[in-house]
Amino acid sequence: MIRRGWPLGLVVPLQAPSQFSPFFPDQWQEALTEVANAGYEGVEFAIIDPTRVEKKTIKMALEKKRLRFFAIATGQAAEAEGLSLSAKDDKVRERAVQRIKDHMQLAKEFGSVVIIGTLRGVEGDKELLIEALRECCAFDGGVKLALEAINRYETRLINTALEALRIVDRVGAENLGVHLDTFHANIEEVSIKKAFELTKGKLFHVDIADSNRWAPGYGHLNWGEVWDALENIGYEGHLIVECFGRPSKAAVLSARNRLVLQWRLRK
Repeated sequence: MIRRGWPLGLVVPLQAPSQFSPFFPDQWQEALTEVANAGYEGVEFAIIDPTRVEKKTIKMALEKKRLRFFAIATGQAAEAEGLSLSAKDDKVRERAVQRIKDHMQLAKEFGSVVIIGTLRGVEGDKELLIEALRECCAFDGGVKLALEAINRYETRLINTALEALRIVDRVGAENLGVHLDTFHANIEEVSIKKAFELTKGKLFHVDIADSNRWAPGYGHLNWGEVWDALENIGYEGHLIVECFGRPSKAAVLSARNRLVLQWRLRK
């Protein structure tokens, strides 16, 4: 880990390939071996349908490699099944809500955070989104949900930390927080540091990638600014490397060592 309370993880897909992971779902157990050997402390699993996940198999595989299950990426269901928490079509929205509830049941067993990324919809109704989020949060107040701020080229709903925080405040549930990603923040925020500081006390999840969405260390992102901001707000969660598999799989796996070195040398 970079410092006490900042364990690092990688994205591993379980049911379909992900552009944000160098691994393939049919080799997820082998992927866990590579993640552990690279020194990471845990994973973010990309899951379409959690009801098709074999919990015991995952638990045994994680325990064998001494890895933690930090978070669930839920966005693949938006592309694969057209699900959206903000859809005006009641049936689509109801299916999306149920899918998040299913994710929450899985997350509860592992203490994982459920990410609300593109599953909230590329375009949609914010009032319907708020209503859907309230229903999801009420399903189990012990499971954390993290609403992600995503750049304008991927969605028109909630692009900045402030916009995400406003939705979180309106929902008014203790188990709903904000999810920030350094790649999206680099596009949308006036200051990445201020964006993180704005979410103090409400930041549940952080994904990291460089400015070009390559592995950290292969773009122009100011990592010292990121570390300072996280330290200033007392962030004690995890950091997940969510990037394209570029410039190589090896570069993604070795990102942990580069990040640790940057942290130590930042002063």
